[in-house]
Amino acid sequence: MLETYTDVLIGRQDEIRQLDALLRAAREGSGGALVLRGEPGIGKSALLRHLDEAATGFVVMRASGAEFEMELPFAALHQLLAPVTGRLAALPGPHRKALEIAFGLDTGTPDPFLVGVASLGLLVEIVRERPLLCVVDDAQWLDQASAKALAFLARRVSAESIALVFAAREPTRLPELNELPSCTLQGLGEADARALLAAVLRAPLDERVRDRILDEARGNPLALVELPRTAGLDGMAGGFAQPDSVPDMIEQSFRSRLEVLPPPARQLVTVAAADPIGDPGLLWRAAERLGIDPAAAESVPLVEFGTRIRFSHPLARSAAYRAAAPDERRRAHEALAVVTPVTDPDRRAWHRAQASAGPDEQVAAELEASAARAQERGGVAAAAAFLERSAALTISPDRRAERALAAIQAKLSVGDFDRAAHLLSTVPTDDPRQAARADLLRGRLSFVRRRGDERPTENLLRAADRLVATDRAWARECYLDAIEMGLLLGGLDHVVKAARKASASSDPDGPASSADALLSGLISLVGDGYPAAGEILRPVVDDLDDEVWAKRPSLGFMVATELWNFDALYGIATRAVAAGRESGSFHSLPIGLAMQATATVHAGDFGAAMELISEEEAIADATGAAPLVHPRLHLAAMRGRREEAVELFASVDHRMSLSVPWATAVLNNGLADYPAALEAAKQAVEYGAVGTAGLALPELVEAAVRCGEAELAAAALTSLQERTQAGRQAWGLGVEAYARAMVAEDESAYQEAIGLLDDSALVVYRARAHLLYGEWLRRQGRRRDARSELRLAHESLTDLGVEAFAERAAGELRATGAQARSRTSKASDQLTMREVHIARLVADGATSKEVAAKLFLSPRTVDAHLRNIFRKLGLASRRQLRDLPDLR
Repeated sequence: MLETYTDVLIGRQDEIRQLDALLRAAREGSGGALVLRGEPGIGKSALLRHLDEAATGFVVMRASGAEFEMELPFAALHQLLAPVTGRLAALPGPHRKALEIAFGLDTGTPDPFLVGVASLGLLVEIVRERPLLCVVDDAQWLDQASAKALAFLARRVSAESIALVFAAREPTRLPELNELPSCTLQGLGEADARALLAAVLRAPLDERVRDRILDEARGNPLALVELPRTAGLDGMAGGFAQPDSVPDMIEQSFRSRLEVLPPPARQLVTVAAADPIGDPGLLWRAAERLGIDPAAAESVPLVEFGTRIRFSHPLARSAAYRAAAPDERRRAHEALAVVTPVTDPDRRAWHRAQASAGPDEQVAAELEASAARAQERGGVAAAAAFLERSAALTISPDRRAERALAAIQAKLSVGDFDRAAHLLSTVPTDDPRQAARADLLRGRLSFVRRRGDERPTENLLRAADRLVATDRAWARECYLDAIEMGLLLGGLDHVVKAARKASASSDPDGPASSADALLSGLISLVGDGYPAAGEILRPVVDDLDDEVWAKRPSLGFMVATELWNFDALYGIATRAVAAGRESGSFHSLPIGLAMQATATVHAGDFGAAMELISEEEAIADATGAAPLVHPRLHLAAMRGRREEAVELFASVDHRMSLSVPWATAVLNNGLADYPAALEAAKQAVEYGAVGTAGLALPELVEAAVRCGEAELAAAALTSLQERTQAGRQAWGLGVEAYARAMVAEDESAYQEAIGLLDDSALVVYRARAHLLYGEWLRRQGRRRDARSELRLAHESLTDLGVEAFAERAAGELRATGAQARSRTSKASDQLTMREVHIARLVADGATSKEVAAKLFLSPRTVDAHLRNIFRKLGLASRRQLRDLPDLR
């Protein structure tokens, strides 16, 4: 029987009630998650045992993190789901394949959040029969891929009969756990500590000894049990060593009990501690290689040698491993490496690495291969760990630097910035390409940390300068990176000055490729202005199939916006979405969705825009990232619902989105609050951000004209004309025409604007052109002509849902003596953005399972949303939903 520290739960009534409530809710179909936190020995394991006993009628599934298995992707998730992998056939094909790849049963790159959805699908299959309890012990040692998947599950079980409970030692470095509800266990109070001590020590105890135990244990239940056992009552009465902390004290207690073992038993315990999976077959084969008689297990405390190898407490395992001498640990890992099957090359390579006392190129190469496999399976954290250890074991300085740089890149990808910075400081190299890579990584690190005296762009420029003479193409990419970063962070003039100097010296005959042209055009844009830049940029922007936009969609989106090229704007965004879906990248797909949503807003298809925004927000919610706010700002500005828009604008840090001033200007122009629109538009133009300053110029012209600021309106018109003439697109030329009409009071310019916009997808801007023309006609006293234009504007704006401008058109119509038709409420007006998305998907024939997969929800959660949708719209079936045209 495995030795445990106590089965007595004293002083944990509140925690027990919390766990019982979680089980009760799960039985009733309202699942949830809880993280039990606390120092080692504080009672987490005892509470998990109570949970096991209380979960009558539940299917109970367990997993445990392992300190020495943190580098293996999806190890803990595989452990949890192993009992139900026989049900994989019940999952849709893509979901099944994602799990098979994650668990090493198939080859490929798993989509990490498809893995999460597939895992949820497996669990949902189980709860059709009985409620489910998932227990994850030692969660502080979860591999990162499993941590993400399990946190995803925990956020998605609210509509299922599933309870997830994690036990994690504090502190933990896993941010995924910080997002979940938690219960932090404190030390027992004095009365409870005395009661526990009395329960586990039956013999009479001297009061001074009792006080000493209570003082040393500091309310830690495991310490209360282990201290008397290890030090002995006589030893405590006379005093004993003071470890740095209670966990150290407990671990020292475990060590002292292992130190008295004979050498064969001690080596057997070291092997058991070195094997994270607790496989008895591996253990006994390794023991045989080491010449250890199985009978040695009979005298070993703290370890159960059964169908699984289990330690009585996680600290017992770490104590056993750390108590062994370095050569004993190496022998244990060497034996485990030899007996590990060839079908598990990553674990075998890791054991070989732990067995290495010095550099070993063969082991380093095996670890590099393991890193590549881990990367393919989505285990970037594992790849980083393998590469870091590989670099440490590499003999060749150049190869060591290459592997270290690859490890740094992987560390940055998983957010381990401190370790990445440390590794960067240890990579001296005289190779200019390696030095340039190091500078690029420093630039990226500086950008994500946003601290230090050096700007991120300085590192990128230094990398580019190193490469100009030897690798012009790579140098150009570095300059483009620096310009893109300069657009986001400021300091663009300095970046462009450096890039211009290098470009002039290395490119005397002009651009040789589209990337060269893009760099030259951006340099010209800042230094020479739009007429010159337009000649260079226009052919590149017009070519939507150019690979430069596949590599730099965000930069392309900004440049296309600045040149008022809607076809390029929408095309680049659509291509980015397709690439993100194909690659399964949850970094690039949200960016593409946000860009496509923004473009769709300007095309006036608000329903499609809401669907795209909802999908982007679903991904952000699933990944724990912050949603990209700028498409919501564009939608709110165009829809013109004052209260909703103002609340949204106020919630956004203006430094995080330069769209706020532009959106504020559009909203207030729609509301006819021209002074407010003027201030906002001036602010947007003064910021000078590529992509928003240009959009703000026609808003500035309109507000300035209405406020009698003729000179300001004329100056803004000139700036607008520079951009639209550089782009030579109907969108820009049409907007410039109605801005020119307002400044010059020119009727033919209004008509020109309507003509230019008449065949374009920019129906919002066409409707605004009719509105502006109708307003001008009314002021000229031409009421009949004005009514015709205003009615066109009002009907179009009303149908599109551009509410503020529609109301402005209605007011103008009434001023001509005509009546504006009342707006009919749309179905989408009553629904949240998520509900609009679900309703549109279901209206297109998607099942609840298909919607759930797309939005990372459970089918029951989708059904709950559908019930709300039906209630709000007064519907009774999916068929009726398909018949609502204004959802499309």
